[in-house]
Amino acid sequence: MYRLLTKQVLRSRSTVIVTLFVLALGIVSVLMGEQFLNKQQRAIDEAAHYQREHIQQNAQWHADDLGLLLYYLRFTFINSFDPLTALSIGQRDVNSSIQRVTIRGLEGQKYDTDLHNPANLQVGNLDLGFVIIYLFPLLIIAFTYDLLSEEKEGGTWRLVASQASSPLLYLGYKLSVRVGLVYAVWFLLWVFALLRLPLSLNVNTLVFIGLSGLYLAFWLALCAWAVSWQRSSSFNALSLLSVWVILAVLLPASLNSLLANLYPVPEALSTMVEQRDGYHEKWDLEKETTMKSFFAEYPQYQKYPLPEANFSWLWYYAMQHMGDAESRQSSEAMREKIRQREQASRVAAWFIPPLHTQLLFNDLAQSSLDNYLSFLDETEDFHEKMRLYFYPKIFEDASVGKENWESFTPEYFAETPEVDWFLAFAPLLLLTVGLFAFAVLNARKLKALE
Repeated sequence: MYRLLTKQVLRSRSTVIVTLFVLALGIVSVLMGEQFLNKQQRAIDEAAHYQREHIQQNAQWHADDLGLLLYYLRFTFINSFDPLTALSIGQRDVNSSIQRVTIRGLEGQKYDTDLHNPANLQVGNLDLGFVIIYLFPLLIIAFTYDLLSEEKEGGTWRLVASQASSPLLYLGYKLSVRVGLVYAVWFLLWVFALLRLPLSLNVNTLVFIGLSGLYLAFWLALCAWAVSWQRSSSFNALSLLSVWVILAVLLPASLNSLLANLYPVPEALSTMVEQRDGYHEKWDLEKETTMKSFFAEYPQYQKYPLPEANFSWLWYYAMQHMGDAESRQSSEAMREKIRQREQASRVAAWFIPPLHTQLLFNDLAQSSLDNYLSFLDETEDFHEKMRLYFYPKIFEDASVGKENWESFTPEYFAETPEVDWFLAFAPLLLLTVGLFAFAVLNARKLKALE
């Protein structure tokens, strides 16, 4: 029977075309992910090469003044990536993974990013996560919407029901053939991804694969439940496509708008204004006022006297830092509201499977908003470390030539995502089991048609 049912499915030209189309898009998505990884690696290699040349050249040009040299020098801090990023690019195509910071005020540097073509940003990158979350459900709908209705509308159902030992078992056979075809495409794409990309079969990769497979099972269960109501093909197709639009597009967009209104971030503008004003207004204040605030935060530098000259690097870098200090409250408030948005979206995503899956894909691939915020936190620590290392040397007018500039190489931030198995699988598993159970209960009414 399986052979006949498989031939019946494959005899449909539209089914074959749709299957090959999704398979082709999946292959293209893996290749685009590989291209993105190569681009990220080239950027990291170029950043390391640029920093070495940048430091060497500026150390020669400003060999007599360490304070002036440190005004120009940029130090590289890199958010390292996991190969899984190729499968779920997430925030990585918008927010830079490389920070090149000076020891001057940080707030004006943190959110610098690479130049992007706005048209490319609007379209976005195609990754395997997108194909699984948005295109595979359409493939499943195309395979299953007329699972029963085609028999009833073709006038063959009564014959099938009279000859089959169990009409429900017959529908199970038909569904299993379509399930096998869907998972065959899914399996081929994963084989291609594992062969093409530098992926290792660690816990994160296995969770990623398992989560994607469970997500497909959810849509299969949803389609089986819709079919079990024994409605017409057109009704099933329209209903399932409407559900896809609601779950994949409407609810995530509505949730994003709601959270933007619940957690507005006017601090984004005030942080920039306070940082700039906090620095620029210091030029018009008495030096003692600026230094008093600076020494209150860093008492270890009180031993350095303020020179009588109109300008000193002690006063200048104190001004720079106090600009950050005066915008700190607004910056922390902005980050806290962004985290609240992210947390609220994760709670709501329990009831929106596409969003839940997307967020977990990004977590596993280290391309989530949480990863980027953690990277910014580590950037602050990196900036603080560099400042506190160079401040005494600048204030003591140390020699540029005595510093080992070759030792300053890019530093890396690496995050190891912790997988919460319950939070990862429970929402999808509960919905899938529940929908399949309801589908079986509804399908028992088929006996009335025998």
